[in-house]
Amino acid sequence: MIKSRLPRNFSARFSAEPRLFRAPGRVNLIGEHTDYNDGFVLPAAIELYIWTAIAPRKDKKLRVFSENLKETSEIDLTEMHPQPKGQWSDYVQGVALMLQRLGVPLVGADIAIFSDVPSGAGLSSSAALEVSVASALLSTSGHKVELVDIAKLCQRAENEFVGARVGIMDQFASCFGSADHAILLDCRALEFQRLPLSASLSMVICNTMVKHEHAGGEYNKRRAQCEEGVALLRRYFPGAKALRDLTLEQLEAHHDELPELTYRRCHHVISENERVLRCAKALQTGGLAIVGDCMAESHLSLKNDYQVSCSELDVMVEIATRAEGVVGARMTGGGFGGCVISLVKTVAVEDFKHTVAKEYKLATRIDADIYVSKAGVGVTEVSVSA
Repeated sequence: MIKSRLPRNFSARFSAEPRLFRAPGRVNLIGEHTDYNDGFVLPAAIELYIWTAIAPRKDKKLRVFSENLKETSEIDLTEMHPQPKGQWSDYVQGVALMLQRLGVPLVGADIAIFSDVPSGAGLSSSAALEVSVASALLSTSGHKVELVDIAKLCQRAENEFVGARVGIMDQFASCFGSADHAILLDCRALEFQRLPLSASLSMVICNTMVKHEHAGGEYNKRRAQCEEGVALLRRYFPGAKALRDLTLEQLEAHHDELPELTYRRCHHVISENERVLRCAKALQTGGLAIVGDCMAESHLSLKNDYQVSCSELDVMVEIATRAEGVVGARMTGGGFGGCVISLVKTVAVEDFKHTVAKEYKLATRIDADIYVSKAGVGVTEVSVSA
């Protein structure tokens, strides 16, 4: 069990007794690429975590060991102008830097990290790492920061230090996850509502096991295209600060004034915001057919308008959608590979897993990883097991 193994390994490596923190990955039921457009999302924390064991040091260094990679990185907290190295440790250093900019008096620390969130699968392992490390550093420094501010500073770490222009959804879900609930989040106001997920439904996450190399650059490019669309449409709608502020009717009225690619990016985001709200309402009223329709429409929009799907994702969605007991299926995460989220009737989960794994292997010659998860809790300190 990780909550006993990680502290034991930590003590053997660093000769100290650690405190232990964990933060979950997340799956997004619907609302893809809307968060950085001030829109609406519907994520849930999952029962896969990044764990951080930590103990203070007497100097101003962070000595960080990755159990997964068997690598150590050293971070000097007194360095005036740190630069990213393009390594996993950038996420740790970015969080430390943002905490310092917030005025948190960080102490040096030995840190060991273990992840059971698969990397590069669109399940937000980076945000889980940031939130887990931020909570550990704060507690070791004897300083408290509100959860919403932890989410914001972790987003800034990724935006300003790592260089990925992500929205707030991933960090927010890792902070505010709630057992058996999804989170309907307004990414502008950061107001949210917890929506219960029926025990009769399970979240089944099917990892295509592919990740295309251009994903990172294409993500930032999509954000720039959305910003271009807002700038052009603001000539007609001066109050629009983001695509969140526009309707499909307004977009269509000025279709001809937009480059076609810009129009398609805007069409996805605006229509996706509408789908999130429709899906959330249907979840609350038991309208599972509407939930399934929203998920199907979302995937097609991501495939055709936003162009962030890939052949493996499309195959997986097609297989999952026609399987017995499925409510709906769509790609989840940034795209170009990663995972498909399916809402499946709990009684049908085992048959669903067997069918999808078999048919996906026949279609692609790839063995998929499949995880079944209820909605989990957000970041927390965990008592260390002897």
